[in-house]
Amino acid sequence: VTMTGELLAGEKASKEILMHLAIYRQRPQCGGIVHLHSPWLTALSCLPGLDKENALPPITPYYVMRIGKLPVVRYLRPGSPVIAEEVEKLAVEHNAMLLANHGPIISGKNIREAVFNAEELEETARLYFMLKPFGMNTLTPDNVAELDALFNMK
Repeated sequence: VTMTGELLAGEKASKEILMHLAIYRQRPQCGGIVHLHSPWLTALSCLPGLDKENALPPITPYYVMRIGKLPVVRYLRPGSPVIAEEVEKLAVEHNAMLLANHGPIISGKNIREAVFNAEELEETARLYFMLKPFGMNTLTPDNVAELDALFNMK
């Protein structure tokens, strides 16, 4: 498809193509996007009271380095053009978002990195559910700042 969603060849694109194109427009460094309905992240997307700025706390350094923060996009039906608008606003600063009651959308510099980012994010959600009944130690703001300084995560 073109950047406006016009089909050039092959099968008709997913009804959620506008959401993907919105990320490509805002993240020129992006070369791959993964949108999943993975079980742990989809379960997380259905929880009440999520922090809309960051649905997961900084549990591991790898979550912080690959994802940073995971903002939540309010529930909109799959394929809604409004999802693309909401994703486009967030994509300026985020390479991953959680669609409420739906699942994640994750980008990377190529499809391989997007898949690795998705795997790290899914595992972090699984850890969150495993640890939540017991409480958890998370990284401090100083820990996150150190990772950012060392690994230039922006």
